[in-house]
Amino acid sequence: MDVILKYFPNLTVTQIEQFRALEVLYKDWNSKINVISRKDIDELYTKHVLHSLGIAKVHEFKSGSSVLDVGTGGGFPGIPLAILFPDVDFYLIDVIGKKIKVVKAVSEALGLENVKAEQIRAANVNNQFDFVISRAVTNMTDFVGWVRKKIKKENNHDIRNGILYLKGGDLTEELASFAAVKQINLSDFFEEDFFETKKVVYLPIKYKP
Repeated sequence: MDVILKYFPNLTVTQIEQFRALEVLYKDWNSKINVISRKDIDELYTKHVLHSLGIAKVHEFKSGSSVLDVGTGGGFPGIPLAILFPDVDFYLIDVIGKKIKVVKAVSEALGLENVKAEQIRAANVNNQFDFVISRAVTNMTDFVGWVRKKIKKENNHDIRNGILYLKGGDLTEELASFAAVKQINLSDFFEEDFFETKKVVYLPIKYKP
């Protein structure tokens, strides 16, 4: 928990309590349903919570905006971001029902009224959102194919609506066909070794009806 306060020192009392509760909740659920690898659960705050919050270092969601988290797994990056942005609506989806069960239970235990979780494929989502977020569920070309029609036409942020994707490693080849893409190194914000090769990939998406 200290690593969260290190980089986000201005949290409210409620947010601190919610972030602190994540450890107990995820350790309990992980003992029943394996949503986080056994070796990573003891580094929950660095490898999952802080990693998710890396998106917030790159872009701040405005109050009233909407965000789709595709392939959320156990709730990352959606749940940490929903704690940080209580006035933003988050829709967390995954094709695996037991993972959505955990997401629903955790968000309910935290009292997160801005989170909706559902077992559904991205292709079957009918709504549109300001941003789509995810954490390395597939290559960017396939991911864009899944979500390109899920982006709202109206832009209410300083950057165009689009994708904010947590990825790692050398992405030169994978992103070569996307002229507008930007890679932001999380090592610019976080000093822990884990973030040495981690990035937020931002890709603005042109509205398609």
